[in-house]
Parts: sequence; C-alpha cells; structure tokens
Amino acid sequence: MDDPVAHATDFDYLQRNQDAWNAMAADYVDAGRRNWAKDPTWGMFGVPETQLGLLANVDGADVVELGCGTGYISSWIARRGGRPIGVDPTPNQLASAQMFQREFAVSFPLLRGAGEHVPLRDACCDLVISEYGAAIWSDPYRWIPEAARLLRPGGELIFLGNGTIMMLCVPDEDGVPAENWMRRPYFGMHRFEWDDDPGVEFHLGYGDWIRVLRANGFVVEDLIELQPAPDASTRYEFVTLEWARQWPCEEIWRARKL
Repeated sequence: MDDPVAHATDFDYLQRNQDAWNAMAADYVDAGRRNWAKDPTWGMFGVPETQLGLLANVDGADVVELGCGTGYISSWIARRGGRPIGVDPTPNQLASAQMFQREFAVSFPLLRGAGEHVPLRDACCDLVISEYGAAIWSDPYRWIPEAARLLRPGGELIFLGNGTIMMLCVPDEDGVPAENWMRRPYFGMHRFEWDDDPGVEFHLGYGDWIRVLRANGFVVEDLIELQPAPDASTRYEFVTLEWARQWPCEEIWRARKL
C-alpha cells in the first residue's frame, strides 16, 4: 500500500515525526484511556471544557481532527452529537484510537494522513480542530491552507499548542522547566528541533500566525491564553504551575473561514 504520509510533501520532518510518534505511542496509551473516560479538559493543566466552551457547537457538525493521536477529542465530539473524522499520520497512534473505540463503544472514521495533505474532499466539514497534533507537528504554512480547503464557508478552525512566550523561555534540556527569561529570539520563530527529541515542532510568533491565517481566508475570532487553576497539576516537566500561573504556557486560536 502507498504511504499517504510519504506523498504529502518532500519535507524531511514528516518521516521524522512519524517515526518518533510510532516509538512514543505506547507511552500515551494510559493518558489516552484517561482522556477517553473523563469529561473534556484542555491542555497540560486540564482547563475544563465548561470554562472554555470549545465544543459548544459540535452537535450535528462535521468535524475533522488533525493529528488525532489516541482519538479522545474526536470521542468527545462524537458523544456530543458531532460527526468527527480523526486524521493522524502515525500507525501506532491510530491503532490505539481503534482500541479505545472498541473499549468505549464509540465509533467514528479514522484516516491515515498528515495535516499537510489530508485524504478528504474540499469543503467537507464545519470545524477543523487540533490539540497539539498538527497544531505543532505540522508546518503551519502547509497545514493551515489544508484546513482552509477542508472547511466550508463560515466554518471554524480551533487549534491549541504551546504558548509563544513559553517557547521563548523553555531550555533545550530534558526535564528542565521554563525559566523567567527568554532564551531564544522571537523573530524568525518557525521550526524547532531539540537535543533530546528526534521530532520537529513548529511554532510562530503572534504576527506570523495572524498573517498566515489571513492569507488563507481566515478571520481571527479569539486567542485564548490558558491559565491553570491554583491547584492544577501536570505530568509534563517543562513547565511548573507557578510559571504557568504567571505567563501563558498554552494558547488556543479560534478563526473562521470567510
């Protein structure tokens, strides 16, 4: 069978990220099961859906999740009356999602594909959503045009990733949390590679995000900078609760296709 990821583009990071997530997939099974079982929360510190309302309008909507991983966000959408399709380039992650579909008796289509080249027709959905997934593992200059292609006029794009400020402050050392000063330049943010991680991430500054969204026919409706509750906790080591209470470690962009 042809590899739909290999044909997405000729960029080297596609195979690198697929290989990295194939290797890491087993480490996310327990977290995936917890997320399938619980009420929706967002980000590393679990901000409740009741506070953010990201899924308030999914009932009856056609939804594409880009970089669905274990599929828990698509499961939340399906249980709220939406019609999600989970898209991910990683076979082992999709296998976990299929396992959870059987375990929790929630069914929706799963497709293998990269955020840069989605095997779906034009104007097929009302919402494109990504929590991490394509939001940080795909090149925004490639996946934002794909999101625009998939959406119907008036459709919404929601994506959550690491906060821009945090990306400037986090060290390139495993287990060392973000500090209170900037370690790298803001201008020129795009491709990030870490000494201890074989994958490639993508993060932009605020102006570049606005420009790439506008260039692809979106109007920005909101930028939500997440602040965790005073008693929140996380299993991730690269940001502390004290830091995240002062500066946004994660951000959610909401944009609508004109």
